Amino acid sequence: MGRSIVRTPSRREVLCGTGGGLVAISIGARASAGETVAREDLASILQETGLVGTFAALDVAANRLTLVNAERAKVRFVPASTFKIPNTLIAIETGALRDADEMFRYDGKSRPVKAWERDMTLREAIAVSNVPVYQELARRIGLANYRAWLDRLDYGNRETGMALERFWLDGPLAISAVEQVQFLALLAQGRLPASARSHAIVRDIIRNEEKDGRVLFAKTGWSGKIGWWTGWIEHGDRITTFALSIDMAAAAEAPKRIDLGKALLARLDLY
Repeated sequence: MGRSIVRTPSRREVLCGTGGGLVAISIGARASAGETVAREDLASILQETGLVGTFAALDVAANRLTLVNAERAKVRFVPASTFKIPNTLIAIETGALRDADEMFRYDGKSRPVKAWERDMTLREAIAVSNVPVYQELARRIGLANYRAWLDRLDYGNRETGMALERFWLDGPLAISAVEQVQFLALLAQGRLPASARSHAIVRDIIRNEEKDGRVLFAKTGWSGKIGWWTGWIEHGDRITTFALSIDMAAAAEAPKRIDLGKALLARLDLY
């Protein structure tokens, strides 16, 4: 029927892309035992767009993980602007950010995105994925705080290297689609090791839309090579987290991330 079911162990061996190769590594505490459903029949939705990618969805209550192109779902890539989700939480927890309405002043320099060329609040900055605003936050936070918080959050490979303003855009920080949905499940439930206030602020600024009793929380990302769309759906007391990653070499392909993600969510009767 185009799907297969396997039981996953409490600690998984996954594939990590490093230096063009693949290295087996172990996912830690967030990889709890549960059911994994491989939906390779849905790979045709990706193929029809001519894109190469993967999709993961986690039914939090049932602890059921659904994967499309399952092997790639375990491969780590730089998170790009999806890191703005934990980055915001870290900024609040460390005191680098007051709240979502704190104003960031534009320095007058030319930006690759015209929408970034103005003063804006953090709330507005995440909506237009303003990289310079988050680089300002990075300077306030510092590498030592990032290293401590990436460990605390068990986020991806937890690596920052030395490039304070670029480690989530160029690496070495990397995360898989499976790890994204596991991290987001804790965030959506308010179960990360952070304050209730920080959870609430992050939820608020990534809430996208609501329809038919379902609420969508999501964030896009693009590294220049990899495109992301990650988030979760709340339907009553049901939470389903999701992560799409695709090979994406051109900004012109950006709209395909959300279109493709919504098509997969629809086929899974999630949104």
